[in-house]
Amino acid sequence: MGDAEQVVMKVIPRMADVSAVAWDACANPGGDIPDNPFLSHAFLSALEQSGSATPQTGWAPHHLVLEEPDGSYAGVVPIYLKNHSRGEYVFDHGWADALERAGGNYYPKLQVSVPFTPATGRRLLARPGIFQEQTEDQLTTGMVELARQLDVSSVHLTFLSKKQWSRLGELGFLQRTDQQFHWLNDRYETFEDFLAVLTSRKRKNLRKERERALDNDIEIEWITGADLTEAHWDVFYGFYTDTGMRKWGSPYLTRSFFSMINKTMPDQTLLVMAKREGRYVAGALNFIGSDTLFGRNWGCVEDHPFLHFECCYYQAIDFAISRGLKKVEAGAQGAHKLARGYLPAHTYSAHYISNPSFREAVERYLDQERDHVDHDIAALSEHAPFKNSNDQR
Repeated sequence: MGDAEQVVMKVIPRMADVSAVAWDACANPGGDIPDNPFLSHAFLSALEQSGSATPQTGWAPHHLVLEEPDGSYAGVVPIYLKNHSRGEYVFDHGWADALERAGGNYYPKLQVSVPFTPATGRRLLARPGIFQEQTEDQLTTGMVELARQLDVSSVHLTFLSKKQWSRLGELGFLQRTDQQFHWLNDRYETFEDFLAVLTSRKRKNLRKERERALDNDIEIEWITGADLTEAHWDVFYGFYTDTGMRKWGSPYLTRSFFSMINKTMPDQTLLVMAKREGRYVAGALNFIGSDTLFGRNWGCVEDHPFLHFECCYYQAIDFAISRGLKKVEAGAQGAHKLARGYLPAHTYSAHYISNPSFREAVERYLDQERDHVDHDIAALSEHAPFKNSNDQR
C-alpha cells in the first residue's frame, strides 16, 4: 500500500464489477493466512449471479474496495445492505424487536459476512504487508462512514477471526460470542488413530454407529474436482431443497449456484454421497480450505439410522485426515456433535450500533451473554469423549 492519500475507497454494488484477481489477492493471499473458499471472488460472485444473494432476496451488495493507483486492492470487505436477519446464524431478532418497540428502525442494516455461511474467518480482508493493520483500520472507518451515509441502524461483522474481533473491540465495536463444534486433527494418520484417544465406551459407540449407518448395503462416495457432474448436483439439490423447505420454508441457494461453483471451484468442493441399490439416497456438501474442511449442507430421501452422522461428521474426519487438514468446522449448533469428537469452540462477532441508548442496552446484554457462552463451553468441555481431558485442546 502506498501513500494513504492515493488510495480510493469505493462501494461496489456487485461482485461482477470487482477484479477477481485483485479481490483474491486480499481475501486468500496465501502465506500465513489460510485459504478460505467462502471469501473467494468465485464463491461470492456465484451467490450473486445465481440469484441467491441479491437485493431481491434482501442481500444488496455494498462491497468496500480500497483501490491503489495501479488498480490493485489494498483491502476489501464483503458487505450487504439487509432488510431482514435471515441466513446469518448470529441471531439479532430480539435486538430488532426491542428497537422497533422503542420507536426506532432496526432495518436496514449492514451485514459483513458470507451469506448463508456460518464459517469462521477474516472479514476485513487486507492485503498482507507492513500496512495491513492500517488498511484494516481504514476499512473499519469506511464501514462506519458507509453506515452513516446510508443512515442505517448498525453494522454487523459475524464469524470473525478472534484477532479481528479483538481489534474491533479496541475500536469501540460491541463484542459478541457464541459457540460451534469443531474437530481438531492431532496429527492422526487414520480414523483408528483418532478412535484410540477416545474413552473405551465412546470408541465402541462410534464404531457401532458407523457400522449401523452402512446397513442395507449403503456405500459412501467422495466426489470432488473433475468428477463432479451436473447429474450429481441435480441429485444433491433435491436433498438440499427438501431439507431447506423443512428448516426455513424455502431454500436460500438456487440450483444455478451449484452449477456455477462446479465450474469455478470444483477442487474446493466435496460431495459425500450415500448410495443404496445404485441410487443416491443422501449427501453432504463440504468446502475445502487450505487447512480446514467446512461442512455445509445435508439432505436425504431415505432415513437410515446414523447415516447423517456418517456423512456429515465421520466422513468429514476421514477426509480431513486423508488431506492432512487441521480442522473440521461442522456448521452451526448441534451439541450432539460433542460425542462424535467435535469440541465446543468460541465464535466471534462485532457490532457497531449508531443509536447511543440502544447501544448501551445491547452492551449490557452482551456482557452477560459472553459470560453464559464461556460457562456453557466450559461445561460442555467436561463431557468431551477423550480419555485425556487435555486431548484436542
